[in-house]
Amino acid sequence: MKQISSVQNPFIKQLIQLQDKAKVRKQLGLFVIEGQREIELAIKGGYEVETLLFCPELSGKAEKLKIQIAEDLKIEVSKDVYQKIAYRDTTEGIIAIAKSKPLQLSDLKVGKNPLILVAEGLEKPGNLGALLRTADAANIDAVIIANPKSDMYNPNIVRSSVGCLFTRQIAVATSEEAIAFLKENNINIYCATLQDSATYHTQNYNESSALVVGTEATGITEIWRQNATKNINIPMQGVIDSMNVSVAAAILVFEAKRQRGF
Repeated sequence: MKQISSVQNPFIKQLIQLQDKAKVRKQLGLFVIEGQREIELAIKGGYEVETLLFCPELSGKAEKLKIQIAEDLKIEVSKDVYQKIAYRDTTEGIIAIAKSKPLQLSDLKVGKNPLILVAEGLEKPGNLGALLRTADAANIDAVIIANPKSDMYNPNIVRSSVGCLFTRQIAVATSEEAIAFLKENNINIYCATLQDSATYHTQNYNESSALVVGTEATGITEIWRQNATKNINIPMQGVIDSMNVSVAAAILVFEAKRQRGF
């Protein structure tokens, strides 16, 4: 089994680039996953692990790893190397390099009467991760990220989603492409916005529905408002007129699930 003990090793340097640079992730078609649960969820979600790095001082010997993967794909690294490449303080001493997926709209299988969450223009990885956790908790059919400001394989998104990046169908598209897809599939579009909107719980989400949220600063763009089946709002009773996008998404998604009897 290959062993790496130097932080100057070319392979380790490339791994760090994968973590730090979206351009490198795109060029190589690879990304980094840290943590046993996250790696297991990725494998279950159909992602192909190319390399598994582990630190025996933190994870135990190779034969004790719970992740089932071919021996020739494993690399043992020293504690110094692992601490150089790890993001988290509390970790199982396991990091994987996996092949990314294209995340295309054409790959989504919407099925009958789907419930889809659309997020437009989100840039904070923490918000994206929290939103994906909501999507998983509600077991919705798909998530569409419209006009993203960060690539979905950013390690901060992988980490903040605690592996939920791999548990739902996800597609990345422009807003125009997403709207066209929803209309082609006869999916009603409900856009969270203050303008010309009805209170969210007055609408019927029992038929095919897409719930659309935008950034806290600017909300959704005009193209969504113009193409909405209905614009909806969450009544605010305090001083401010907005809330965290992942919180807003959770409120809308679980109201839809409540109406559907789940």
